[in-house]
Amino acid sequence: MSGCGCETAAPGAEAGNCSSGQDEEAAACSGSEAFALRVIGHSMAPEFSEGEIILIEPDGALHHGCYVLAQAEGEWTFRQLQQRGSDWWLHPLNPAWPDQKLPDLSVVHGRIIQAAVPGRRKLTRHYV
Repeated sequence: MSGCGCETAAPGAEAGNCSSGQDEEAAACSGSEAFALRVIGHSMAPEFSEGEIILIEPDGALHHGCYVLAQAEGEWTFRQLQQRGSDWWLHPLNPAWPDQKLPDLSVVHGRIIQAAVPGRRKLTRHYV
């Protein structure tokens, strides 16, 4: 899978897939206010399913094991952040996708703080 596996779903955010790396879409995936994206693909299964809405906090504190939105290798991607020694990696939960080593944490543009299945409030999960 290329890209973040998400599309914009926030009011005021430009609709589109975050994977193309175009400037307009990149602006929709960053900023200082929390925003929502829809999960597409299966790279983060089983924790995140296609069609779920994730809420991203751009200024969220980063730590090993948190879920993040990053721009790696010119594309937006949604992965679990892992620290291995002094290096940081983007880890997809589905083993069919490879891990990506980060040059540094500046490529991370937000932390996932909530996931929800549209229309199923009881299935909302919070990540802090």
